[in-house]
Amino acid sequence: MRDNRAMDAATRKRLRDRLVSLRDELTAEGGLDIPPARTDAVSQPDDDEAPLTEMTQTIASNRNRERGERLAQIRDALALIDEDPEEFGLCEDCEEPIKARRIELMPWVVLCVACQEKRERDDRPGRRKNLRDYR
Repeated sequence: MRDNRAMDAATRKRLRDRLVSLRDELTAEGGLDIPPARTDAVSQPDDDEAPLTEMTQTIASNRNRERGERLAQIRDALALIDEDPEEFGLCEDCEEPIKARRIELMPWVVLCVACQEKRERDDRPGRRKNLRDYR
């Protein structure tokens, strides 16, 4: 495991403060309301409004899910700073320091760019793994 001397205590504190601020902002915003398809239990949804209502529900649901995921990432980053500060800012796959610009922009990240790209490539469904797959 590599030593993370590239990130000093002052930088970690500043990033921790930013994470706390981001967490508080997301928590204060709360989730988006998902409008019901019907106004009461016996009425039928309006055929003209149904697609718009469905789209609005989907958008709100996706935003709420993404907000929850970001809050979890922030919670995990704060826990790492508090429990194992020397590990904060190191890529969890290759254990190399994450570039300062990346960690400044997204202090919750746990992967360097190269490992993030590799993971996304490997996780892509239906992706051809090797040229020999088609022989």
